[in-house]
Amino acid sequence: MSIMLITGLLTLAAHALPARNIDLEKSSPYECGFDPLNSARIPFSFRFFLVAILFLLFDLEIALLFPLPPSLLIINPNIPLFLTSLFLIILTVGLIFEWLQGGLDWAE
Repeated sequence: MSIMLITGLLTLAAHALPARNIDLEKSSPYECGFDPLNSARIPFSFRFFLVAILFLLFDLEIALLFPLPPSLLIINPNIPLFLTSLFLIILTVGLIFEWLQGGLDWAE
């Protein structure tokens, strides 16, 4: 109840207080005294993006393999071992496919 009251009071206060006038001089970009002539956006390499995505996938693989040692302590350790082997085989086949498609070649 008190959270709803505080939220309502803050919302009313935000609407009741006058909005500040934004000065054009203060809202203009400033780069060490030079006016920006071009966009500040730098072209992004798509190859770099693909390598970063592959890195994230294999990083996720490591995170998914962390629970493996405790799962080997169950009565039949063949099931987690089989599932882990299947998981690694699928990832290896995916890596080989990406390699053969040229996704890991940096130079063009």
